[in-house]
Amino acid sequence: MATPLFERETWLDISVNIIPLLIIGFFIALFTVATPWEIEGLTSVIGYGLLIVPFLLLAYLTYIAASLIEGAEA
Repeated sequence: MATPLFERETWLDISVNIIPLLIIGFFIALFTVATPWEIEGLTSVIGYGLLIVPFLLLAYLTYIAASLIEGAEA
């Protein structure tokens, strides 16, 4: 049987970051599928950048925090 990436307690600890990741991911998908405005030029790049950059940074921060929590428990 494969070992899980993190223990259950660690998932509970990082859930405060996973929930905002899901919300940001929902808005990225929503704005990509049902665009309320035309996708054009710099305005769209900045709009998507303001969603994608925090999503990536929060995902990286969450992974680092979970790794440190796992290391502290051992």
